Amino acid sequence: MPRLFLDTTVLIDALRGRAAADRLRSLRPGTEPPFVCAINVEELWRGARREEEAAIRRLLLALQIAPLGRDEGQRAGQWRRDFAAKGITLSQSDCLIAAAAVGVTARLVTGNPADFPMIGLIVEHWPVG
Repeated sequence: MPRLFLDTTVLIDALRGRAAADRLRSLRPGTEPPFVCAINVEELWRGARREEEAAIRRLLLALQIAPLGRDEGQRAGQWRRDFAAKGITLSQSDCLIAAAAVGVTARLVTGNPADFPMIGLIVEHWPVG
């Protein structure tokens, strides 16, 4: 099974017991845990409801943290620059998340595939809501 990197939309869906929760539970036992990065962690905590904090801690402990370093910063910056030259604005956080996924050779699992048109990124759509 390919490595997975969970976007914040999927993490929120899983925390709230929606479709992503079932998909995560259905991953084969012994499968490598999915990845997230510091951006996802910050986005989760920024939008957290007080009653979700314990669940967020448990969820994050079950996941791997992908690094965000020089290579990921360069890749994200180049994507933003190249898309801006075409008149397309990409968010900094989405570009860094995508770069972290590419950095660990993982598919980016998201509820918003249109936010991730980056070249070299494999996107897997998990509908949320």
